[in-house]
Amino acid sequence: MVAIWTYVLLSVFLVSAVSFVGISALAFNQRTMKRALFYMVSFSAGALFGDAFIHLLPEAIAASGFTLEVSLYIITGIVVSFVIEKVMHWNHMHRPGTEEKIEPFALMNLFGDAVHNSIDGLIIGASYLVSVPVGIATTLAVVFHEIPQEISDFGVLVYGGFTKWKALFFNFLVALTAIAGAAAALLLGNYVSGVTAFLVPFAAGNFIYIAGSNLIPELQKEVRPIKSLKQTITLLLGIFVMLAIALLE
Repeated sequence: MVAIWTYVLLSVFLVSAVSFVGISALAFNQRTMKRALFYMVSFSAGALFGDAFIHLLPEAIAASGFTLEVSLYIITGIVVSFVIEKVMHWNHMHRPGTEEKIEPFALMNLFGDAVHNSIDGLIIGASYLVSVPVGIATTLAVVFHEIPQEISDFGVLVYGGFTKWKALFFNFLVALTAIAGAAAALLLGNYVSGVTAFLVPFAAGNFIYIAGSNLIPELQKEVRPIKSLKQTITLLLGIFVMLAIALLE
């Protein structure tokens, strides 16, 4: 169990460190950044779909069969992701005029990120309870998704009144809530029977929603044939990475 805790803590620290990717916005011009995100989003979509359908769902089905409960847990993951995204969008849209240095929506963005990162940690912890390879695959899928997300969050905080360095600091501080989520998953896995049977398909539903609702619609905005082909290749590459990890187990 000590080894599992070590893997989980290293993984959530890695995911938390991704929050510093916002500093790349200071080093690169806007065109270079957009080009990098273009490929990262499609690769991330493939990695999330791959982890959900190649790692998480097969593990959930192998453990208890494709039961009604598994389907409901997947739907729960989708619905929870939908609700969190709704709250985040509401906070981004409601930006009341104020003379305060820090806009309220920026603070709410930090709160929403804290909830989101806690769930990421919960998912990572639950994946390691299944096996180390599944945990590594899930960690990679979360990291690939978090890179464009953290760049976006960095921009929101700066727009809301934070200095660039304070935005990086608070983004990292909020990212550390993933540790609490991971610890909760491991503790619940030890003391509450059946929690892994819920968390694994819940994680799959979460990843399916993020990839299908957030990332794929962004990719569909690109209609130029060559760019679309490159997107397809990088999406398939993300799936292939998850498949390769599964074959190496």
